[in-house]
Amino acid sequence: MSTTALLIMDLQVGMVSRIPLPENYLALLQKTINTARPHMKIIYVTVSFRPGHPEVSTTAPAGFLYGKANNLFVTGSPETAIHPSIAPVEGDIIVEKKRVSAFTGSGLDVVLRGLGIKTLVLAGIATGGVVLSTVCDATDRDFGIVVLKDLCLDPDEQVHELLVEKIFRKRGEVVGAEEWLKTLGS
Repeated sequence: MSTTALLIMDLQVGMVSRIPLPENYLALLQKTINTARPHMKIIYVTVSFRPGHPEVSTTAPAGFLYGKANNLFVTGSPETAIHPSIAPVEGDIIVEKKRVSAFTGSGLDVVLRGLGIKTLVLAGIATGGVVLSTVCDATDRDFGIVVLKDLCLDPDEQVHELLVEKIFRKRGEVVGAEEWLKTLGS
């Protein structure tokens, strides 16, 4: 059994529509997921809230307050769906988070510990949001980290570059998806 899991974070219809994607992004992500699936657990992390957004306090980050004010990202609503081009298949796991980090309010840590996972491979949007928060949270929980730099996106390219080239390298490995796929021996 593999001790590595691939986390696909916030690649929901409502998130993907907010950030311009490079032309080949979804195709590369789909290839990465499909190639990795026989070797490890695929875990999708989504953000969603109960009706009325009781999880969103008045001091929550601006994006969460905007979602609450506009009744967005309620569990089961169209914007919470995982983008159809990378939809989960039987055996994949979906966890719903309530904050920026993939760990907050999701039960992800319990799932990972139950599966014996030691290393997390991360892809998601945005680099300065879920990816950054999850990298920091995961390293504090003693998980190994691999960031797929070309499968993480941020609306601010300078923020993305700073994080993947300077910050994430201090906490784990940073590689391109194609380079990482070669390590799987497929």
